[in-house]
Amino acid sequence: MMTDDERPAAAAAAVAVARASDTVLAEVAAELLRDRRAERRWRVAFRLAWLGIALALLWVIVVQRNAVPTPNGPHTALVEVRGEIAPDSETSAENINAALKSAFEDAGAKAIVLRINSPGGSPVQAGLVNDELRRLKAKHKKKVYAVVEEICASGAYYIAAAADEVYVDKASLVGSIGVLIDGFGFVGTLEKLGVERRLLTAGENKGMLDPFSPQNAEHRAYAQAMIDQIHRQFIRVVKEGRGARLKETPQTFSGLFWNGEEAIRMGLADKFGSLDFVAREVIQAEEVIDYTPKENIAERFARRFGAAAGASVVRALRQASPLR
Repeated sequence: MMTDDERPAAAAAAVAVARASDTVLAEVAAELLRDRRAERRWRVAFRLAWLGIALALLWVIVVQRNAVPTPNGPHTALVEVRGEIAPDSETSAENINAALKSAFEDAGAKAIVLRINSPGGSPVQAGLVNDELRRLKAKHKKKVYAVVEEICASGAYYIAAAADEVYVDKASLVGSIGVLIDGFGFVGTLEKLGVERRLLTAGENKGMLDPFSPQNAEHRAYAQAMIDQIHRQFIRVVKEGRGARLKETPQTFSGLFWNGEEAIRMGLADKFGSLDFVAREVIQAEEVIDYTPKENIAERFARRFGAAAGASVVRALRQASPLR
């Protein structure tokens, strides 16, 4: 039991302890608040940094994409056709035609060289380039020369046929004037595995060429007629482009390809020659300026890290939004 004299002292001690506890709690709360503020500042800074990187990449890509060559006087305009011809690729009709348009419209470009190293690809993309080449040639009255490096086959030759002359190396591969639809049939495999194919269609021909269903003779005939028609379009373009130079044989449009020496003999190509030879001896403008759109460092970086950066930017914008 406390005496009356001890009670005031105990009360004072309790008050002191309570005040000390309040002070400690206040300090802890203040420290936590400072930590939260610092964390928030770092989070905002990180998001802004990602946003800055994304904007910088976008600016560099736009500037370099829109950069126009600055030739110094008469020159040979080069446009590369390299790799598979396909939409959404470097060798798409959109990219090639944009480069061709810039080259034709440049007053200093004496002629255009298509340097080709491509196995072909989409007949639609190749046809779009062929059409644009003929339009630009008629409008600007400039010559176009195709220079083949390793290979100019199928859709690539579809493009080359629009050139005024085709130059090759003696070992270049040229031709493959044909069309194909390829695929696989897995019906027997499914049967061996005991797997049943269940295909529902609205439209009796919607499952046409389905690799997991038996081949239908009617569908096969329809597909064959379709690629035969595209083949005739290809043949017409080659005949129009090569004219009397073409020495047609039963094999010319069979889908075979030949080396450069044989291609010249058959009239699919004209002469031997490289880019430098054509620029120097034929066009007589040794300076070569490349009008081909090139993927720059920023675009490669963006493709590799773009998904992560884009996701971070989206998260930052969402978290920063007052509507969140």
